[in-house]
Amino acid sequence: MLNKLFGRRDDEDEKRQSGRLPPGQSLTQRFPVLHYGPVPSFNPQTWSLRVFGEVEQEVTWTWEQFNQLPRTQITMDLHCVTRWSKFDTAWEGVALATLIAEGFIKPKPSARYLLQHCENDFTVNIPIEVALAPNFLLATHYDGQPLSPDHGYPLRGVIGHIVGSEHKTPYLWKGGKWLRGLEFMAQDRLGFWEQAGYHNEADVWKEERFAYD
Repeated sequence: MLNKLFGRRDDEDEKRQSGRLPPGQSLTQRFPVLHYGPVPSFNPQTWSLRVFGEVEQEVTWTWEQFNQLPRTQITMDLHCVTRWSKFDTAWEGVALATLIAEGFIKPKPSARYLLQHCENDFTVNIPIEVALAPNFLLATHYDGQPLSPDHGYPLRGVIGHIVGSEHKTPYLWKGGKWLRGLEFMAQDRLGFWEQAGYHNEADVWKEERFAYD
């Protein structure tokens, strides 16, 4: 028990000294579960993902169709607004930038923001440049296995920090669990937690946790 505790502290100190631990964060070796609303059920026969808004043509994929889209694997550090950080997490899924580059989605020039629509009427907003960065993924797998229901199965947005990159890193809530829709928007629209007072930009390195900070 003590060896595990001191091992975690040593690891945390190393991450802090190397500049990978943002201000106000603590290292965790677990993967805490935090979300709004109950864990929804999943039926692969009726599930769909709708892409709409400021796009040339609306698209709706079934679960089977979504799994035929180009796949990507990335490793990222995750930082939650509740002050835990988890390092070197491995994800697999579909990169939004790839879908646009290969013509699966064609945003209009007016598209400047993305609103993630999730189960339980939960929404999350991010700028389009954040959505198209390599540290944002439409994820189906974590650590080589399909997502667990608590962590967003079958599909979630996930956002983190890729070591060595300079892409903006928002807190983890900016990736929505149980995704069902992607709305491209010309104007920003606050998501669920943003309406409740959380910071709209949510930059982990600037410790942008709440709108009134």
